[in-house]
Amino acid sequence: MKKSIFLGTLTVAGLLAGAAAATTLEDIKARGTLNCGVNTGLVGFAAPDANNNWQGFDIDLCKAVAAAVLGDADAVNYVPLTGKTRFTALAAGEIDMLSRNTTWTFSRDNDLKFEFVGINYYDGQGFLVPKDLGVTSAKDLDQATVCIQTGTTTELNLADFFRSNGISYEPVPIETNAEAIQQYLAGACDTYTTDASGLAATRATFEDPSAHVVLPEIVSKEPLGPLVRHGDNEWGDIVRWTLNALISAEELGITSANVAELAGGTDNPEINRMLGNEGGLGEMIGLSPDWAKNAIAAVGNYGEIFERHIGENTPIGLARGLNAQWTDGGLMYSPPFR
Repeated sequence: MKKSIFLGTLTVAGLLAGAAAATTLEDIKARGTLNCGVNTGLVGFAAPDANNNWQGFDIDLCKAVAAAVLGDADAVNYVPLTGKTRFTALAAGEIDMLSRNTTWTFSRDNDLKFEFVGINYYDGQGFLVPKDLGVTSAKDLDQATVCIQTGTTTELNLADFFRSNGISYEPVPIETNAEAIQQYLAGACDTYTTDASGLAATRATFEDPSAHVVLPEIVSKEPLGPLVRHGDNEWGDIVRWTLNALISAEELGITSANVAELAGGTDNPEINRMLGNEGGLGEMIGLSPDWAKNAIAAVGNYGEIFERHIGENTPIGLARGLNAQWTDGGLMYSPPFR
């Protein structure tokens, strides 16, 4: 009898766990919108345009997920969050996912109980300085004042770098990138440090970008990517495989321009599986067969997103580098769709 009660308890617990795993997806479908946490404003990655429409590299991932789940890339409620508030908002359920240049670390993954579902940008921390400061290396910044966003890995990396090089600094704490720009341009700090991609985006907004330089040192690994709460595996799979679909689409030659045609069927089995013609992949994650097609049609493949918002032909001017496809010597690589 005791064994039966125990097994019965396990069965009930399993059913409850199964119900909980679908909660985020069910909530999104019920409300008809995706709550996506984003940066408070970082041009090229996440920022409102002149018409107050959010645009950027990280924004397009929110749109892709909304298109995959709801069939509507515009069904997104963007929630601007600082480095300090982003994790609290996710843990509290105020957002369904965070798509905000956030570094994947051990403690965030485990101690904070979040699940990073992939890497959409391989980055590293750098330093921005006025050219007339005459500094050519971060190692020359002894006793410098440094603008630093609180609640970030950048803050910890900065302390490690200066300590390991036997130099000192005075931190100037800031909450947002907008505040960092204001303080830096006002001369309140000698240098601004954050992810190199963020520095490029920030520098591009200056009246005279050429008057400022990003120093050559990259002092950390910053694998940036979207994250969700621990314990909701089905939802994590949806965000993970939507990102993978965008990455794989570039490798397979699927674009926003040809995805509708390719969805009609091709000689490539993997394209057919991804776009819903065979394999039943959508059903496996609780979505319609055309979930990936909808995501790609809405924002394009990973390469299109990169070039549109932050690539070499934009004011941000970032080269693909490590973010090139694995076939081109980069690290972008999706597991197979099968």
